Amino acid sequence: MRLVDVVILAAEGVKDRKFRFALNLVGIIISCTAITGLISVTQGMGDEVSEQLEMFGPNNIMVMPGQPQPGRGIVGYTFTWRDLEIIKRIPNVKIATPIVGNKICQVNVRGKTYNVFIYGVYPEYFTIFTNQELSEGRTFSRGDGAVVVIGAKIALPPDEDEPIIYLGDRVKLQARVGGETREMMFRVIGIMKEVGGTFGSEDDNAITIPMRAFQQFYDVGGEFDYIAAVIDDTEKLDEVVWNIEDRMGDSVTVMTQEGIQEMIGEVLGTVEAVLGGIAAISLVVAGVGIINTMTISVLERTQEIGIMKAIGAKSRDVLFMFLSEALITGLIGGSIGALTGFGLGRGIGEYINMPVSFSPYLSGGVTGFAMLICTISGLYPAWRAANLNPVEALRYE
Repeated sequence: MRLVDVVILAAEGVKDRKFRFALNLVGIIISCTAITGLISVTQGMGDEVSEQLEMFGPNNIMVMPGQPQPGRGIVGYTFTWRDLEIIKRIPNVKIATPIVGNKICQVNVRGKTYNVFIYGVYPEYFTIFTNQELSEGRTFSRGDGAVVVIGAKIALPPDEDEPIIYLGDRVKLQARVGGETREMMFRVIGIMKEVGGTFGSEDDNAITIPMRAFQQFYDVGGEFDYIAAVIDDTEKLDEVVWNIEDRMGDSVTVMTQEGIQEMIGEVLGTVEAVLGGIAAISLVVAGVGIINTMTISVLERTQEIGIMKAIGAKSRDVLFMFLSEALITGLIGGSIGALTGFGLGRGIGEYINMPVSFSPYLSGGVTGFAMLICTISGLYPAWRAANLNPVEALRYE
């Protein structure tokens, strides 16, 4: 028999058993929908991370005190002026500036109180992080005191139609320091552009004040939480990182754009593998259902198989016919499941405010995986049908 005839017979067999085919199809569609939806969300998260890390800058590095601890993040001490001077003297370091943060304060505006992140920085901070773009106003100068640059969502909160803070306004900051409540008035000299995205939400809800004002407000003295630096030659990045780690020992963690990308990529890759694996189990379960229904189909079509062999069909023709039925199930179920999976991913993304990656490679991979599982599941029933004795098959009732 010609291959096209075998495929036509398989299609007719599927058509004649619509209900059983539909049951197999439902299992494949649900499984492929789950796989596509979950993986598309994690891939979208990865794409967003990559996009936002581009704004970090390939020449920038962030030095943090301490080493990563499982389940606790980076745990360590705080930096001093001595640590800053060590980094400044390292060859190819163009600028280095300290940052203090890890604080949350309250902003009182028009009778409403908002909890925001607060950072203390020197003017060099905005030179290093060029992604921090102003919507209006200016950044700090050396002589500034009680002034503040605010994030986009502080000036215009998501639940407001009009800005609640304008350039030149005065805002009151309030925080608990040493068991007592402190308040201080600041004048708004700059409003940042919205960064957006999942990982930019902290910047949009943060305020930045001059280092001296932060130290006075929180009584932190000459201690810093981070040191940001920029180098003058991207090719020297690894060398600079090695020098910092060599001179400061294991007491620091040096983060670069590439290092952060790799670290987050590993985490997201693990999450994607786990979620995809869990969803793939349901596809294997659907494959077991295919084995069951196709085995029953072989029993029901025993006489038909006997007639086919009696008129000249070979065992491989029968084998290919049943495998084609399984392949058709995987192709249709995988294709529909991939499409509905992207719809599921989009729904999840909108609900959790997360971008979703619509990749044709993912769609093709899921469909191909479904076809593979269905083909493997159909191997035993197809082999059993191909090895039926034609005489015994014709006598079967």
